[in-house]
Parts: sequence; C-alpha cells; structure tokens
Amino acid sequence: MFSRPVTGAGGRHRPLVTGRLGHVLRTATSLRTLERGDRDAVLELCAEDPCASVMVAERVEQVGTDPVRLGGELWGLFEHGRLVSACWSGANFIPVSVRSTAALDAFASRARRSGAIYSSMFGAADGVLALWSRLEPLGWRARDVRACQPLFAIDRTPAVAPDPLVHRAKPEDLAAVLPASIAMFTEEVGYSPVGPDGGAAYRRRVAELLRQRRTFVRFGPNGEVVFKADLGAVGSKVAQVHGVWVDPRWRGQGIAAPAMAAVVQATLRDEAPVVSLYVNDYNVRALAAYRRAGFEQVGTFATVLF
Repeated sequence: MFSRPVTGAGGRHRPLVTGRLGHVLRTATSLRTLERGDRDAVLELCAEDPCASVMVAERVEQVGTDPVRLGGELWGLFEHGRLVSACWSGANFIPVSVRSTAALDAFASRARRSGAIYSSMFGAADGVLALWSRLEPLGWRARDVRACQPLFAIDRTPAVAPDPLVHRAKPEDLAAVLPASIAMFTEEVGYSPVGPDGGAAYRRRVAELLRQRRTFVRFGPNGEVVFKADLGAVGSKVAQVHGVWVDPRWRGQGIAAPAMAAVVQATLRDEAPVVSLYVNDYNVRALAAYRRAGFEQVGTFATVLF
C-alpha cells in the first residue's frame, strides 16, 4: 500500500519518498494536517509525555482536532497508520514526540514551506534543538535560544507548608495584577507586552486568566502583588504553571517556596493530578525554590524566541 500523500506548497500533493527516476517508492510513512477524526490519536501521543505536551493536549481536549476550531494547525507524522509525532503550528511552534530523523526533516520542511511567523518554539529539548538545527541554516533568526530549561513536576503534598496568604485572584483584581504580569513578561521575555495597541491584547489575556481563576497571588501590605503565578495550561493529566514572579523587593525572603506550595495544593485539589513547570537553568533562586517546594525534574525543555 502506498502512503498517504503529503500536501506541498499551494495545496498540491506529492509523494513523501521518490526513487532515482521519480518513481514512487513504497513507504509506510506519511505526513498530513490532522483532522477531526484524529483527536484520540493526538491525546494518546501527548500521554506519552504529558508534562511536555500539556499545551497541545489542553487545546485538543477543549476543541478536538478540527482545524477550523483549533485556531491553528496540527501536523502529524504517521508510520504504518499510527501517529508517532506531531507539531502544533499556531502563534507558537510546539513539537510533540519529534525525535526521529524522518520526523525532524519532515516537520522542518513543512514549517519552512508554511510561511508561518511564530513568536516562539518550545517543548522537549531534544526535538526543539534538533528542529532549530535544521531551521537556522534556512535563514530563520532567533532573539534567544534557551537550550536548557529543567522541566519539573509534582504529584503529592508539597514539601513545605503552603502560604495561607496565596489565593486565586478575582476579575476585580485586574488593576493590581496587570502591572505584576507586565513586569514578569518583560523580565522573562526581554521586552514589554505593551505594544502598539497600548497593551490591550495583553490586558485581555490577563483578564481572561483572572476570569478562569487561573492566577494565584499574594498581596503586600499596600495591596500590591508580591507573588504571582498562572496556570498557563490545564489538561486532564497535567496543569502547567507559567508566569511565576516575585516582586524584586521581596526576593531573598523565602516566600517563593511556600507560595508555590499553595499553588500546588490548590491545583492538585481542583484541576489535575500533576503540576508541572519549566525554568531557565540559570535561574538559581527559582530552581532552589521549586525543589524546596517538592518539585522534581522530569525532563528538559528548550525555547527558541523569535
């Protein structure tokens, strides 16, 4: 049986492998955009490494794999009819179980031909860095490559007592939370999220997290946010924490580990059986705080910022 065709530029179909004279070779490998009936296969693939793939799993659990509803594309590589690798192509580029040479070459080629503009590529370090080694020579340029970001997880009672002052923020806390979120983003990414729109889009994102009760805060004596963390992705198997931030004036006082313990306690109770996060390897304070709270390293992420 011949493999399913691969869609090339302009929607034309071409065989994945051809012989010396252009004859199609028999191959059990095919690449295509995933469709509505692929939902279960994608979630099965994500379950192989749930902490690394939660961003994709959450989206698929919410809306399925219908490209119209996804708000992006999911590309899948099949071997003998079984989905073995995938890539999310939307605002970000996220590989899932992309390890083999065939998968790396296929997805790098597809990304190049798509003409998409991504804000970042992130995921398991082996796949991200191998893809980047194929894309950079093609003229892709990055603002930063963070090659080693320990991926942590916890599925049990935190190792320190939770901070009782940490709680879920409410929509009416937007005025206090927004400055902290902007400061976190600017410090982490290297530029302010307040762009030509005056920060309207970022404000909507922060407000949506508050509406979903996904932001945890601790307020200081003057009503300012001194600790913040968001549940950036919540799947059925894992909830991933993003945007952890401590006011610089409060750093070094030991508030981060108990604050994270409070986030873990509430998230394990209300959202998912595992809490994960990833952090830059040079952020020594954060690494120490997460380990103190009871997180253990389960893998390594990498991020390419465009």
